[in-house]
Amino acid sequence: MKKREENDDLKVETNSSAGSEQKESSSVDSMVAELTNDLQRTRADFENFRKQVELQKENEKKNTKLATVYKLLPFLDDLDRAFLTYKELEPLKKSFEKTLKELGLVKVQSDKGIEFNPDIHEAVMVEGDGEKEVVEEVLRNGYYYESELLRPTMVKVKKV
Repeated sequence: MKKREENDDLKVETNSSAGSEQKESSSVDSMVAELTNDLQRTRADFENFRKQVELQKENEKKNTKLATVYKLLPFLDDLDRAFLTYKELEPLKKSFEKTLKELGLVKVQSDKGIEFNPDIHEAVMVEGDGEKEVVEEVLRNGYYYESELLRPTMVKVKKV
């Protein structure tokens, strides 16, 4: 009988040590799962941060380019007047316009006689009594920058 009691005691000890090992194992598994989740969240946070920084860099570049282009507009206006006055500058004008186009700066097409469009034109004078409004004279060129209207064309409008 003593042997039996000793065997039962051993079984109880064995069962209790197996239970504690299972508890430790499940505790370790839950810690691993928790740390894995933390790592995944940290990676996702870092990736979001990296994307946000990249977006900020791109926006800063775009804003810097835009500020530079705005500063060039008065110079471009002076060049337009020079091109109108001195016909010898025609080859330079074509080369200059090609360079501006490569930089993403394009003149708004506003020739005399085209229909007035308030989205791309700024009327400073209106003459006539008709119903249809057309551009009579371009006073200052407008520009698109990277397909967005940077500045409308200042025009004199005639109603026909």
